[in-house]
Amino acid sequence: MAKFEGVKWAPRQMKYTLQERQFEIVEPDARVFAVSRSIHYGLFLAFEGIRFYCKKNQRGDCEVIFLNWHKNLERFQKGIAFNLSRDQQGLVPEVEDLEHLFIRLYFDESAMRGFMEEMAGLGAQGYLRPFTVDEEQSIGVTFPAQPSIRAMACRYDRYLGEPFCGVVVPHLVRAVGVNKTGCLKLGINYLMSVKAIDEAKKLCPEAASALFLDDNPQAPMAERQVSEWDSSCCLFGLREGKVVKIPESNLILPSVTIQGIVAILREMGVPVEERPMTYGELVERVKTGELVVASSVGTAGILNRCQKLVLVDDKGGLLATHTPDENHPLFEKLGKARETYWDIYQEKVKVPAGLRLFKYVL
Repeated sequence: MAKFEGVKWAPRQMKYTLQERQFEIVEPDARVFAVSRSIHYGLFLAFEGIRFYCKKNQRGDCEVIFLNWHKNLERFQKGIAFNLSRDQQGLVPEVEDLEHLFIRLYFDESAMRGFMEEMAGLGAQGYLRPFTVDEEQSIGVTFPAQPSIRAMACRYDRYLGEPFCGVVVPHLVRAVGVNKTGCLKLGINYLMSVKAIDEAKKLCPEAASALFLDDNPQAPMAERQVSEWDSSCCLFGLREGKVVKIPESNLILPSVTIQGIVAILREMGVPVEERPMTYGELVERVKTGELVVASSVGTAGILNRCQKLVLVDDKGGLLATHTPDENHPLFEKLGKARETYWDIYQEKVKVPAGLRLFKYVL
């Protein structure tokens, strides 16, 4: 499984209660009650993964930079709202409140200064992880009585995600579209992601990722649609030079990273087609050699190209195996898009049309 290397956590965690609107800096290992609805039942568990970069400006001040992070904040806000009752919707923070919370109350906190300055000196990748919990000591199966936002930050040297082996796992469903959960980063989705990778290893011991189909397992397998990798979105590069992006839906996370990658690819002159892809089409394109590269796209690794994708039937029987055509121009262009995406944070390249760079002086 792909993993982080060289992780160093920030010296403090933040806590913000939604009812009292009270902010607090706590120890990095601050705990949640073991007897908690969030722990027992996964209630009020939404989260985000947000990439950032720190640097020193010409005046020597520390700047923190995000790309399109208003999309992360909007998605987090929707996740919070999903986890609260109709009567509690007034507790949901505005996007501007979340921005102030993470920048001015957390990153700008004096206890975080040394960590942010160190990041600026190293030019390291940063990862902000806000999440929600119910702070009440309770085992009741109800909406949270003391909903709060916690957040931790870290820096890391690299994310080992490429090359990787993936396996289609058709008998498991990551999320259910009718519940509108697949488009949110909710804890309830990710247990199935981990289980799917475990299932994938039965078919291919070196598997590090699982590719899900839609939530209609009763349909003929060839007609089911490809949805997402276990914890990231996917792009498929075709021999004709076009890239296919699965459109957003109640099953597909509106990935902030993939929106950036698509904008970069289009500026590079690569046609990107947003449309559904059936499993039957994917199998056929692998068999005919029309699929030249399959990629996973997510916050930590940005974009990783699949070394081997194993496609199976509903009994686990082998249908086809894809390996990338590394000599095809798309293989190199997808790698270049990944580099460009990180270069935007570092202000080495121009921001593509449709993307927004956010800069804050701490």
